[in-house]
Amino acid sequence: MDAIGKKRWAIAEGYLPPSSTGDTPDLVSHEAACILNAGEQDAHIELTVFFKDRAPAGPYQITVPALRTLHMRFNDLTDPEQIPTGTEYASLFASDVPVVIQHTRLDSRQSELAILTTVAYGAD
Repeated sequence: MDAIGKKRWAIAEGYLPPSSTGDTPDLVSHEAACILNAGEQDAHIELTVFFKDRAPAGPYQITVPALRTLHMRFNDLTDPEQIPTGTEYASLFASDVPVVIQHTRLDSRQSELAILTTVAYGAD
């Protein structure tokens, strides 16, 4: 199967809600980068996270196997550091093969859940 997508992606909007009404993983407030690797080679991705009032975090190392998808939660990133909750951020992904990235957020601070999703900005 031929690869599809771009090698560089940006998500200008980022925010991890600091609280949740849910206590199971499915209902915890979170953000995710949903990454599709439709090509025949594993995707090795470096992620850098930018903030308005401090130096960037990263690079985080992410691998998406060939012909697979990964829903990477920003909440789960720990190496080299955790992304702080309640803080605005943006992210830049650099892959060695073309991938497609979609951004989602589940905000469960209220019992009426809110979900946001958008395709990231892709550039080669």
